[in-house]
Amino acid sequence: MALPPAVPPRPRPRRRLRPWGWGALVALVLLLVAAPPFPAARAQTTPAAPAFLELDGNRLFEVTPSKDYTAEQRVERANRLLQEVVASGKPGRIGVEELNNLPVITLDGEVILTVTRRDTPETLAVQGQAELWRRSIAKAIERGRSERKAAYVARMVPVSLAILVAAFLLQRLLLLLWRRFLPSALTQPLPSDPGSVKPLRGMDWLLHGLLVVLQLGGWVAAIWVIAGFFPTTRLLVSRLFDAITESLGSPFLPLGGRSYSVLDAVILVALFLVLVRGVAFLKAMLRTRVLQRTGIEPGSQEAIAFIVQYGLLFLGTLVLLQLWGLDLTSLALFASVLGVGVGLGLQGIAKNLISGLIIMFERPIQVNDFVEVGDLQGTVTRVNLRSTEVVTLDRISIIVPNAEFLESRVVNWSHGSSVARLQIPVGVAYGSDCQLVRQALLEACQGYSDIIPAPPPRVFFTGFGESSLDFRLLVWINQPRRQYEIRSELNYRIEAMLRRHDLTIPFPQRDLHLRNDRIQVALPPDITDALMAHLAPNKPEESTDTDD
Repeated sequence: MALPPAVPPRPRPRRRLRPWGWGALVALVLLLVAAPPFPAARAQTTPAAPAFLELDGNRLFEVTPSKDYTAEQRVERANRLLQEVVASGKPGRIGVEELNNLPVITLDGEVILTVTRRDTPETLAVQGQAELWRRSIAKAIERGRSERKAAYVARMVPVSLAILVAAFLLQRLLLLLWRRFLPSALTQPLPSDPGSVKPLRGMDWLLHGLLVVLQLGGWVAAIWVIAGFFPTTRLLVSRLFDAITESLGSPFLPLGGRSYSVLDAVILVALFLVLVRGVAFLKAMLRTRVLQRTGIEPGSQEAIAFIVQYGLLFLGTLVLLQLWGLDLTSLALFASVLGVGVGLGLQGIAKNLISGLIIMFERPIQVNDFVEVGDLQGTVTRVNLRSTEVVTLDRISIIVPNAEFLESRVVNWSHGSSVARLQIPVGVAYGSDCQLVRQALLEACQGYSDIIPAPPPRVFFTGFGESSLDFRLLVWINQPRRQYEIRSELNYRIEAMLRRHDLTIPFPQRDLHLRNDRIQVALPPDITDALMAHLAPNKPEESTDTDD
């Protein structure tokens, strides 16, 4: 039975970002644009950071630090008293008095905030600044009281519902416009079988991710606007935003004499993801636009692209860490400890990594080579730094450590030249015409396109066997990965050609010649007794008569 034709290895599908992945990437880029500078730059402005006087989540004005107090300490008590007055419904009279030659803002006769020269622009007097703050606070108190009235709430509820309906209609309109003016594949659900439809391009995925971001942004904007209508929700959103900002900005990772916050770590991870995607894009451009036009072998192209990719990743990581504010000299001890760990605990991994570099530069095996390592035969589909992926004739992917290609004997059927020789032994019965056998074997090779014409097939009479005349057919092929299929087809052709010429293929047989006429066989005693008992009744009875 002929072997099934070898299926050429299917290219490994490239991993693509799902729409939410592109949306996350776009969100990270927006975060980088809107985020504060790196820790090294923020450290210079943190001590003099201003604070805001707030009421119901609305920021009224900015307060700077004074000589003895920080900005947060100055506004903390004022924010609490203003919120209590608005919530309780007290009169809440706001005035300006002078204390220690400085104007102070009072609430029902109680000092809540002192106006200093640092709070005042150069073009304005301190008393003028105090009067502006007083008006702003009085206006905010009046607004807070009006927003807590039942009439205002009854008026804003329908407006909020209208905004939600408008957001829903905007989502539907956006989806319809997207389907009308952009490829329809963007709005179709992702197939469960990646091979059932044509895969989307990278730009298609980017547009799909942009659609998801726009839809999500519409709902967030609607909820944000509705929350701003009511004092309670506005205050809740403001406190939640402040809590998240404080959590992200609080330092938690001391490293290199500095402390880094969660936001710093998120920014670093985002920059690293952008770096990885950028390097992958540059690698693809290098392979498709530059290396393929140079005429270099595919294995060399893969090695060059691999080295460029990891070289750019290494240099880009160093630059990112420097921009992030991390002093790399502080990692010298860590690097030395890591080197000892690689030398002692990671000997196998280090050996495979070095073997991978040797394979990439020496190129004893390359992509699309048909190799044989031990009892493994298959086609090399990918050469990585630590391991090599080999797809067998059974369509099974085997991950082979690179050290095995250097420490063991490797048969590379495609190295140098893909031409290989097959040897097919054939035995015929004694008495057959040897020239006819040679002619039949050569006729079996004629018309078979998988056998190359040069060198031509040859037949050798190898010897006299125990029960046959032994011949060997030699043919040359240029597809080593199909050798089993070609060998099977040749065996079919040879058997049919031998039957056509009435040539017999013998089977092993033995002739036994006995020199002695009498053979003595030694049997176990129990078998001997059983045989004697079986033969005893058949003996003739001895005569007991006596002569008188």
